[in-house]
Amino acid sequence: MRMAEGVEWALHSCLNLSWMDVPVPAARLAAYFDLPAPYLNKQLQALARAGIVASTPGPRGGFRLDRAPAAITLLDVVVAIEGPEPAFRCTEILRGSPFGDPKGNYLDGCVVSAAMSRAELSWRRELAATTVADLAGDVERTYPGSADQSRDWLAAARA
Repeated sequence: MRMAEGVEWALHSCLNLSWMDVPVPAARLAAYFDLPAPYLNKQLQALARAGIVASTPGPRGGFRLDRAPAAITLLDVVVAIEGPEPAFRCTEILRGSPFGDPKGNYLDGCVVSAAMSRAELSWRRELAATTVADLAGDVERTYPGSADQSRDWLAAARA
């Protein structure tokens, strides 16, 4: 399975926004990661449509989390960027096999589809069990001081 790079960008942006008390312009977040600002802005707009971040207009505006970091799961972010569709979509190719019934229903009995559905369910459960607050805690334990460094760097644009 391959997700769009926008998922990574959105997750890192949410993580950095979790440390901020003020909105951060998309251009500042993009500069932090050396990303193209227009493309990151599209990811942030998708997060805004999903109610994960809020956008504040004006010269002191930007993006901020719209929910507490503990209320934003990795699955929320993935779905906001990638959409809610499952990664595996059974197209019932068994219908076209030498012994298949072109009018038959192969969704219910397909062992490949069932296995992929179980795997996807496990993946989604894991993403749903991990929050932005969990990530922030992991970063702060693994890289002490990095949250303060990120906060200071992002806030410097407002000085």
